[in-house]
Amino acid sequence: MSVNEDPKALADLLWGLRKPRTRGPRPAFDLAQLADTAVKVADAEGLDAVSMQRVAAELGLTKMALYRYVNGKTELVAIMIEAAVGTPPDLSGATGWRAKLEEYARQLSAAWRRHPWLPSITVGDRVMGPRETGWPERALSALADTPLTERERLDAVTLVSHHIRATHPTATTQGTQTWTNGSAAPIMRDLLLLHADRFPLLATTVATPSATTTQEFGLHALLDGLEHTITQRTRGNGDGDG
Repeated sequence: MSVNEDPKALADLLWGLRKPRTRGPRPAFDLAQLADTAVKVADAEGLDAVSMQRVAAELGLTKMALYRYVNGKTELVAIMIEAAVGTPPDLSGATGWRAKLEEYARQLSAAWRRHPWLPSITVGDRVMGPRETGWPERALSALADTPLTERERLDAVTLVSHHIRATHPTATTQGTQTWTNGSAAPIMRDLLLLHADRFPLLATTVATPSATTTQEFGLHALLDGLEHTITQRTRGNGDGDG
């Protein structure tokens, strides 16, 4: 399901530009209450459990009454995302761009653990609300004083975000290996150990405890590469000044 079936309508809804309806009875709830109710259903039972009928019932409304608030499930999911992402992260307590991006990644991962359905639905070409938009804005601020171009800073933030998504415990993105997370991991481990003669490298790997998680290792590797680029760019700018 696409969250962005009508981008202009979603933008008006999420950014407070939609004119309130004047006909009919005064709404008993506001969008925040509607979104919070839907989020609780998704957190408890998964996104598939969320429907206009279910959310209306949770609020004691008819399904038709819910259409006074949103035009359908597409808009319902959009306000759910905006509610669930939470307040954009405060990175002021971290010193230096790298520490700030690490804190951004930590808080993004925490938000997605609180709402496991978020990573799979916050993808693709879609309109974001002001709270969700605040997340990359804060991450970009971490790189404001680096010699990277504006586009390179956005690319760096995108890489970090994609990495956190790909290594999320419930990730279903292409390339996620079955022996790293989830219920299949112990089964794959046993199979690899049983057939160690055929898969000696993987068998040795799964038998050896790791000091870091896949997410931690990948984030450090990404930031190491970014740090190298920034250092080289800074040195180059310094030579030019001389």
